[in-house]
Amino acid sequence: MNINLLDEQRLDALRQLINDAEHIAICCHQNPDGDALGASLGMADYLRSLGKIVLVAVPNMFPDFLRWMPGTERIMRYDKYPSVIKEQFEQADLIFCLDFNTLDRIDRLAEAVSASKAKRVMIDHHPGPNVETALTISFPEMSSTCELLFRVLWQLGGFPQITKQCATHLYCGMMTDTGGFTYNSSNPEIFFIISQLLTKGINKDKIYRNVYNNYSESRLRLMGYVMYEKLRYFPIKHAAYFTINRADFHRFHFMKGDAEGLVNIPLQIKGTVLSISLREDTEKDNFIWVSLRSVDNVNCTEIAQRFFNGGGHMNASGGKLFCSMEEAEKIVREAIASL
Repeated sequence: MNINLLDEQRLDALRQLINDAEHIAICCHQNPDGDALGASLGMADYLRSLGKIVLVAVPNMFPDFLRWMPGTERIMRYDKYPSVIKEQFEQADLIFCLDFNTLDRIDRLAEAVSASKAKRVMIDHHPGPNVETALTISFPEMSSTCELLFRVLWQLGGFPQITKQCATHLYCGMMTDTGGFTYNSSNPEIFFIISQLLTKGINKDKIYRNVYNNYSESRLRLMGYVMYEKLRYFPIKHAAYFTINRADFHRFHFMKGDAEGLVNIPLQIKGTVLSISLREDTEKDNFIWVSLRSVDNVNCTEIAQRFFNGGGHMNASGGKLFCSMEEAEKIVREAIASL
């Protein structure tokens, strides 16, 4: 099965950029998810196997349920160590921008990226890439950046250098960005890639448990409360939304990542085609995080762009609103009414 993506010119350019670099920095989007961390850690493992000095930097904290991933203890957070990361990025010869398409997706970490004289390579699956790079590898049709990264490493001839640890990262990213391979994952190439990752000795069942069965008791109670008390369902439109505010976070001892995946649950209602979550920011006033999930031909990207200052993929998108929760609910009702 042919999983190659790059023409010879771009492949040679990437190979040369890697060969010429000694110090390499890797960064991903704010509020890193499994795909962002998987791609970053997987790429770091591969580059270190080539003898490169590698730094992985993220804008802020990642979910607690992803701390099991090997190598997370070496990740540096810009919100904690900005001066150290700036210095490291200044020394870098090459920067890999993974799983984001614009610099505003990396928040203040963009300061270090913009100030660095290092060449940049983007590997991403979000539409509309808008970052100045020496090489942009953008394929929005890919299920995840980790799928895209595997294809790139494969084409570079790097499969022998993919260790069990690296394969674990890549599988985790693919799994989480497809909801356990339940959406955006119908291409047969995806399962060929999985078969190759399994040859590295990964335990896919344990990876699943580490991600989806690794929450606190408080998170489970938060989920029950939100679905019982906060869910609003619109049977005529086959759509639902729910809200989570700071009082809910306090009541259920919220930890980073506790809201992850909740937006998928209303899709379990028979016939539901769209689910939206509104989550109040834990620190900023009048700032609401929006997550959208859909099935079939309901286009989350269009809805996110039109109503929520966001974007993403056909069946999974995100956005943000700069208003109160009450005002955000009015907007989400307008979005649902537009279906």
